Amino acid sequence: MGDREIVKMFTVGAGLSRPSTLKLTDYDYDLPDELIAQTPLEPRDSSRLLVVNRENTGFEQRTFTDILEYINPGDLLVFNDTRVIPARLIGTKPDTGAKIEVFLITPLADNCWEVLVKPGKKARIGAVVEFSEQFSCEFVANTDFGGRVARFSCDGDFAEQLRSCGEVPLPPYITEKLLDSERYQTIYSKNDGSVAAPTAGLHFTPELLEKLHNKGVNTAYVTLHVGIGTFRPVTADLITDHVMHSERYRLPRRTRDLVEQTKTNGKRVIAVGTTAVRTLESAFACGQRLAASGSEYSSTDIFIYPGYKFQVVDALITNFHLPKSSLLMLVSAFAGREKIMAAYQTAINERYRFFSFGDAMLIY
Repeated sequence: MGDREIVKMFTVGAGLSRPSTLKLTDYDYDLPDELIAQTPLEPRDSSRLLVVNRENTGFEQRTFTDILEYINPGDLLVFNDTRVIPARLIGTKPDTGAKIEVFLITPLADNCWEVLVKPGKKARIGAVVEFSEQFSCEFVANTDFGGRVARFSCDGDFAEQLRSCGEVPLPPYITEKLLDSERYQTIYSKNDGSVAAPTAGLHFTPELLEKLHNKGVNTAYVTLHVGIGTFRPVTADLITDHVMHSERYRLPRRTRDLVEQTKTNGKRVIAVGTTAVRTLESAFACGQRLAASGSEYSSTDIFIYPGYKFQVVDALITNFHLPKSSLLMLVSAFAGREKIMAAYQTAINERYRFFSFGDAMLIY
């Protein structure tokens, strides 16, 4: 049984009724353009924090550094330590001189990657794109999501050529140039592979992590390389018809052991971001307990929406997500759609900053 079948079993299987909020329109909201954060705040932890208690009505409005008050000794914070690669490449076709953008998505075997291309009509199978004298690719197949499979050729190390020729991609709703690309990386990022940042982690500073440690809060790391599936919009009128793109994740044995120890001690597992949620819940779904993958990667297309029964995560730190997105559905599954939509409306009314460089929520 694959991840997707397991998730469907959890969401609508025995003991769970099919939720009534399965229409895409149930996850739409109006956001003024000026509330889309274009630049990150300094320092990182100076953002605002909307606190959502799943058992109470109303919301608390705090600053992100106040999160110390809500996390207890013995609780476990789980971070995603993935690092965004310079996945956006601009090259030319040597035969015509035409400019083509190649956006790396997922690595495959034999020096190949799944990629998105723009303009697609100039990226026919067999076409070659040159990024430098030492670095090029050839399109060798089409993908089922409208992209291409590109085979790369380079002199020397691929990662080094990518750093030389590529750019760290920003989401399309960010139109201002980012002066320091490290501000789109978490301070603990170390494993290259994502095409977008796990943005809930952008709020943490070394000083805040030290304060959490001194309070007796434990920390652990997973790796999920964010791909197109995380930010691709849901278009199906019935959300159960949406198919998630697969992403690679890794759950170290140390993290598995700390999660189990935390649960045994009656403390909380707090996921920093939806990617940490998806990693932990995927690892449980694959084995009915947390299945550590060590240094090996597994893949997941887990789609969490209302009706899903969470097995691992007790609390969640997250940013505000796009309308009609799978991430909005995930947080709605965790706290209830009505409560989440009310929280979003509160954030809009109070002029919170939204999306990747925006403010945060704590849901517990």
